[in-house]
Amino acid sequence: MTENGEDCTLNCPCEAPGKGDYGNVESKIPKTPFVDVKTTNKNNDEGQADREIPVYLPRPPSIPKASKFGKSVSVEDSMRTRKLRSSQESLSDRAETGSSTDSLKDDRTSQRNEQNSISRPQPAFSVGSPVFEDRKSWQPQHEARPYRQQSVPDDQRGRAAKPRLSPVQPIGPLPSLDRNFASATLRAANRIDRDCLDYGMLAKEKGGERLHRNLSDSRLLENMGSDSTSVNSMKSIYSVLSPIRPQDVRNRSFLEGSMLGSGALLGAEELDRHFPDRRVGVYVVTWNMQGEKFLPTNLNDLLLPTDSDFAQDFYVIGVQEGCPDRREWETCLQETLGPHYVMLYTASHGVLYLTVFIRRDLMWFCSVEVEHATVTTRIISQIKTKGAVGITFTFFGTSFLFITSHFTSGDTKVYERILDYNKIIEALALPKSLPDTNPYRSSPADVTTRFDQVFWFGDFNFRLGKDRAEVEAIMKGTVGGNMSPLLEHDQLSNQMKDGSIFKGFQEAPVHFFPTYKFDIGCDNYDTTSKQRTPSYTDRVMFRSRQANDIRVLKYNSCSSIKTSDHRPVIAVFQVKLRPGRDNIPLCGGLFDRSLYLEGIRRRMTARELKRREAISSQNSTICAIS
Repeated sequence: MTENGEDCTLNCPCEAPGKGDYGNVESKIPKTPFVDVKTTNKNNDEGQADREIPVYLPRPPSIPKASKFGKSVSVEDSMRTRKLRSSQESLSDRAETGSSTDSLKDDRTSQRNEQNSISRPQPAFSVGSPVFEDRKSWQPQHEARPYRQQSVPDDQRGRAAKPRLSPVQPIGPLPSLDRNFASATLRAANRIDRDCLDYGMLAKEKGGERLHRNLSDSRLLENMGSDSTSVNSMKSIYSVLSPIRPQDVRNRSFLEGSMLGSGALLGAEELDRHFPDRRVGVYVVTWNMQGEKFLPTNLNDLLLPTDSDFAQDFYVIGVQEGCPDRREWETCLQETLGPHYVMLYTASHGVLYLTVFIRRDLMWFCSVEVEHATVTTRIISQIKTKGAVGITFTFFGTSFLFITSHFTSGDTKVYERILDYNKIIEALALPKSLPDTNPYRSSPADVTTRFDQVFWFGDFNFRLGKDRAEVEAIMKGTVGGNMSPLLEHDQLSNQMKDGSIFKGFQEAPVHFFPTYKFDIGCDNYDTTSKQRTPSYTDRVMFRSRQANDIRVLKYNSCSSIKTSDHRPVIAVFQVKLRPGRDNIPLCGGLFDRSLYLEGIRRRMTARELKRREAISSQNSTICAIS
C-alpha cells in the first residue's frame, strides 16, 4: 500500500514478505549489474545471527522511499552528504583517479574486504537523489556494457556501496623501461642485409656519435634511442620507407619534379628530407693501370680507406690503360662496394673506362637518361689509347659532368697536352637530350660550362721540370707534407697560372709524393735505364658554376696499390645540391642488375671462405713432443 491508500503494482518492492515494513526490502529489488558488494543485515526480530548476503544497486523508485529511521531523505541532506564524502574520498575514488595500481590490487584485496564486511557493519545506501526520479532516463546502453566499462555518475560517487580503498603504493621500485625501438620490420631488414653489421660496430666505436648525415633523415636519427637492431639496419625504415600521410600521397608527383610542387620527388621538401645540409658526397678515383691483366686482390684500400669515417654517396672511378677484361674490373668494384651501391652507368673509349656507382636508395633522384660521349686525341682515330670519355646526369636539380682523360706523354710535350685539352672541351658533345639547368651561362665552345658541377681527372702526363737528382733532393727535404717546393716545377700548375689550360678549374692542395713512376710491386721510383723523373701525372680538377659549391674533404694517393707504375689518386668532395624542376625526367631506379648480383655473390663467397679458414685455423693444433 502507498501513503495515499492505493494498491501498488505486483512488482512494487514495498510488498516484501516479513514482519517489519522494511525488514527485507532488498530481497525483492531487481538486481542490476551496477554494484556488487557484500553487506551485513541484522534481523533482531527473528534473533538470527549476523549473516552475509549480496546486495545490488536497485533501480531508483519513482517516489523517494522512507529511510530506515522513518524519514525521507531530502535533497539538501543528500547534497550535504555528497559534499562531505567527496571531500574525504575524492583522492581514493576509483572513478576519479583511474589508478592502474587499484585495478591491479582488486583481486588481492577482495578477500580482505569480505572478512572486514562480516565484523564491520556497512553504511546504509541512500537512493533519495532526485536524479533517479524518472526511470526512463536510465540508459539501456549503459546497462549493456560490462561492469568494468561503466562510469559512475557524479551524483553516485559519494554514495557508492563498495568501500573505497586508498591507492596502493608499490612495495619496491618499478623496473626501468628499456628504450628498444626494434620493430619486427627492422629485425627482418637486419636479417636480410647482414652487411649492415659494420655500421653497428662503427656506432659503438664512436660512442653513440651521430651517424652519417646521408643515412637519410638526420632529424629522426638524432631523436632515436640507442638500439643495435635499428643501427644495424641503417635506419632504412626511416629513409625511403618513411611513413607517408594520405594527403601527401594525393599531392605528390612521382613522375616529375618541381621546386614549387609540394611533395614533388625532386622538390625542396624531398631534398631537405634526404640531405638536410643539401650536400652530397662524391668519391673520385683516377688510376693508370698500365694494362695489367691481373687485378689487385683487394680494392678496399682504394675505395673504402680506413681513414674515412663514412662512405660517400657517389663513387666515380676513371681508369687509363685499363685491364683487358672491363667487365671483370666492374665486377670487382661492385664486390668491393657491396649491396648498398649499384652501378648507375659505365662507358669506355678503348682502354679508358669510366664507371659511376651510386647509393641504392638514391637511384630515384637521378635523371632518366645518363648520357656519355667520347673524344679521341690521336691522329689515327682507330687507336683509342689517348682521349677522353665523359658521363653526365642530373641529380635533383644539379647537373654533373665527369671526365676522365689520358693526354699525350713525354717530358717536353706540354704544347701537345694543351691541344688535347682544347680538343676535348670543344668536341665532347654533351648534353644530348638532358636540359641545361642554366643555359645563360653556357658556352658552345666549352663543354665544362654547360653543367653545374664538373670533375675532370686522369693521367694528364704533366711532369716536373727538373732533373731526377734535384727532384729527389727536394723530396728528401720536404717536412710535414709540404710539397710546394716540388709544385714550383710542376708543368700543369704553371700552365694553369698562365690560363692556358683548365680555365675556371681548381685543384685541392697537394700533400702527397709524386705518383709516377714506380717499379711494380715496390715503393721505389724508376730504377730502369731510363731513370724517369718522379712526377705528378695523375690529377683531379673541379669547377662549379657557383662559388664554394664544392668542398674538398680529401686529396691523397693510395700507396697500398702497387700493381702498376702509377699510384691511384683519391679525391673526396661535398657538393652543393639544388631542388629539381618539372622538366627533368626521372631515372626510375634503373641500374645494371646482372652486375649487382654477380658482385654480391662473389662477396658472399669470399666471406664464407674467410669464415671457413678462420674456423679451420682455430681447430688445427700442433702438438710438440719433448
